[in-house]
Amino acid sequence: MLKGNKVDLAIVERGELHVLRDWFNDADFVGEFEPFQQQTLSEMEKSYDGKSEHNEFFVQKKDGTRIGVIAYFKVGDQYPMYAIGYMLVPGERRKGYGSEAVLMIVDYLFLHKNIVRIQAETPPANIASQRVLEKAGFKKEGIIRKSFFSRGVWRDTAMFSILREEW
Repeated sequence: MLKGNKVDLAIVERGELHVLRDWFNDADFVGEFEPFQQQTLSEMEKSYDGKSEHNEFFVQKKDGTRIGVIAYFKVGDQYPMYAIGYMLVPGERRKGYGSEAVLMIVDYLFLHKNIVRIQAETPPANIASQRVLEKAGFKKEGIIRKSFFSRGVWRDTAMFSILREEW
């Protein structure tokens, strides 16, 4: 477990995937900026086959209440870098929990992985998520046009990154 001031990050175990399934299948949790995809528990379990290089953590308050998820995953095979993604339950957003979780995962990755870069994408309209990344030292690189399909529309994302020397 990674321990912070406001939140802790606890690895999501295979037997706890039902919590993520319930969150990710809830339009309110996913919010207006992310793709809304219905997944079964068995579909989620396939990603926990031990072959992919990613990890998901519950973001939890000090009393153990789970308030969100943050994940990292390897991007490409040629260069040593990871991408991160995160979501909090609606009632716990804008309280600093996401910012601390991102800072914690950035520290963890740069301290324990031989990587040069961490990146994250967020829709350009998601100003709150962009602020979270900027607080953690990420820099906006640009817009990736029509990078994902969600709710009947092709959408852009803003690419952010932090390099080891900027950390």
